[in-house]
Amino acid sequence: MSRHIDELKLVSGAMVILALATSLMVVIPWILLEPVQAQAGLGPLKPYTAEQLRGRAVYINNGCMYCHTQQPRDPSQAPDFARGWGRPSVAADYVYDSPHLLGTMRTGPDLMNIGARQPSADWHLGHLYQPRAYLPNSNMPAYPYLFDLRPADQVQPADRVVKVPDEWVEDGMVVVARPEALDLVAYLLAMDRTYPAVPSLPIPRQRTVEP
Repeated sequence: MSRHIDELKLVSGAMVILALATSLMVVIPWILLEPVQAQAGLGPLKPYTAEQLRGRAVYINNGCMYCHTQQPRDPSQAPDFARGWGRPSVAADYVYDSPHLLGTMRTGPDLMNIGARQPSADWHLGHLYQPRAYLPNSNMPAYPYLFDLRPADQVQPADRVVKVPDEWVEDGMVVVARPEALDLVAYLLAMDRTYPAVPSLPIPRQRTVEP
C-alpha cells in the first residue's frame, strides 16, 4: 500500500513540476506578448505577401533554421551588432511570423536583416545555386534542385536566368530559377528589421507606505 502511495506522490510531483515549467516558459510569456502589435510607421514591417509566404515555406522545408538564426542578440550578450547583423530583436519584430523561426545554431550568419544587408535578388539566386561561387570558404549546401539547367537556345522570355560564374555552369547551358527559388528569395529580401525599435516603457515603482 505504501508503495502505491509513494508512486502517486512521485507522479503528482512530476505533474506539478511540469505544470509550473509550462506556465513559466509558455503560458506567462504568451500572456505578456500576445497583445504586442507591429510598430506602426517605423519602417518596412508589414504582413508577408503570398509570394513571401510561399518562400517562407521553402525556407522551412529545406531546414534553413537549423543553421541560421533570426534573433540578433543584445551587445551585452554577443557582438551581433558589431558583426553587422542589426540591433537586438524585439517582440514586435515577429508579429507576422507564425511559427517563429528563431533558430538555435549559427553555422551560418543570422538572417534577421539579410534583406537589408544583401538586397540583390540576383546575388541570392546565385548563392543558393552554388554558395562557393560567391563565398569560396562557405560550408552552406548548394540547392541546385531549386533551379533548371537548360541549353541557352531553349530559354523562354519569362524565365529568370541566374548569372552564375562560367566555371560553375557547363558550356552552352544556363541556370534558370524555379518558382520555389524565386519565392525563397522574395522571403529573404523581406527580412529587414532595421527600423528603430520603440524602447520599452519603464515599469513605475510602487510607493511604499510608511506605517
